[in-house]
Amino acid sequence: MAVFSHRRKKRKLAAEINVVPYIDVKLVLLVIFMITSAVMNLGVDVNLPQGNARPVQQAEDPVVVSIDDAGRYSLRLGDGPDTPVSAEELATRLRAFVTQNPRLPVFVAADKDLRYQEVMTAMELLQGAGVSRASLMSVPRAQER
Repeated sequence: MAVFSHRRKKRKLAAEINVVPYIDVKLVLLVIFMITSAVMNLGVDVNLPQGNARPVQQAEDPVVVSIDDAGRYSLRLGDGPDTPVSAEELATRLRAFVTQNPRLPVFVAADKDLRYQEVMTAMELLQGAGVSRASLMSVPRAQER
C-alpha cells in the first residue's frame, strides 16, 4: 500500500498595512486646517495707553489705524479683520474711503511704548490722505490688561 502524504502548504501571512485610509484622513485634516486658518481673524496686538476720556459714540463704523510697537501699520474697517498695510497703501486706502465719505470717523490705536514721532508720522499720513478729524484711542484706567 502506498502511503499518501498530504502535505499542506502553509499560507504565508500578508504583513502589509493598507495606508490608503490614512492618506485620506491626512488630506481631510489638511483641508480643514487650510480653511480654518483662512477664516481666523488675525489681530494686531497693540498695548493702548490708559486715559480718563469718555467714549465716543459714532453712528457709522469707524476706520481704525493701528500701529504696533515696531511701527507697522494695520487698517480695520468696522468690525472687519486687521489688514497689515504699508504707509503708502494706508494713505491710498484712506484717501479712497474719505473720498466716498468725508465724515468717516478715523481712530488711531498706537502702542503705548511707541515713540511719539511714529504717532505724528501716522497723523501726517492721515492728513495727507484727506482725513480732517482723527481720534486717538485709549483704554479706560479702570481696565487693566
